[in-house]
Amino acid sequence: MLKQRTIQKVVKTIGVGLHSGTKVELTLRPADVDVGIVFRRVDFDPPVEFPASALGVGDTRMASTLTHEKAKISTVEHVMSACAGLGIDNLYIDVSAEEIPIMDGSASSFVFLLQQAGKVEQSAPKKFIRILKPIEVREGSGAAEKWARLDPYHGFKLKFFIEFNHPAVDGTNQTAEVDFGNVSYVKDVARARTFGFMQDVESLRGIGLARGGSFENAIVLDEFRILNADGLRYEDEFVRHKILDAIGDLYLIGHPLLASYSAHKSGHGMNNQLLRAMLDQPDSYELVSFDSEELAPHSYLKQVAQQWLPT
Repeated sequence: MLKQRTIQKVVKTIGVGLHSGTKVELTLRPADVDVGIVFRRVDFDPPVEFPASALGVGDTRMASTLTHEKAKISTVEHVMSACAGLGIDNLYIDVSAEEIPIMDGSASSFVFLLQQAGKVEQSAPKKFIRILKPIEVREGSGAAEKWARLDPYHGFKLKFFIEFNHPAVDGTNQTAEVDFGNVSYVKDVARARTFGFMQDVESLRGIGLARGGSFENAIVLDEFRILNADGLRYEDEFVRHKILDAIGDLYLIGHPLLASYSAHKSGHGMNNQLLRAMLDQPDSYELVSFDSEELAPHSYLKQVAQQWLPT
């Protein structure tokens, strides 16, 4: 049986929120079977819980934000991406402020934390959401058109197209495809950093965003070039980060997807719209588990066997 997973022990880190600029302590704690991924604002008394949920997503400007009454927890996509990539089903994520720390702008710090915590297989089957028919959302037309789509697939793969009309971005591959039956999340996705443009900084900070951004946690571009002295980690790091984000956004559905995801100029908002469109069509998906590993997707079997440091 392909089983659910949590972590072995509590691990902690401290960082800064990308948009709030606020110092925040983050703690990962084991969770019981069928709890799912649950964020907790421990700066409230009592703590406020935010279960990972597509319907719990509120603001999607520059990040995915979970809301509960008047409280929120923002920029959840990178740590959710790491949980998806390492196959974590159940986890408490405690934070001392309203935003997940940005760390280096990728998911690699969260991967490291999860690896340090170690994995535990639990006595319950892992549950997947299997897409049964195509689901698509679209906005705009012509050059402004953007879309995202899920198709049936016995595994999980993502294909993303970007278009920024910027010389530094245009000089890299703007299309990337990742199939987890063939590649490693840790090696091929997790290190891709978020990116931003100097000309946008003033306007973003004016609406309370990007206050914690720096060369240490983002790829920064002026009108012509990349300003980071160390350059890119991947030749196609820009589009690869969009894949990293999409993995995290899609994992907010609460279970790993068995699907092929493709998107053109999509973002957090459209990814959430896609999940909501799926939930609005109950005949488009089903919840499944696998009593025999022989029946499980090759990509998830491979994920079970790799991505973790020795514990």
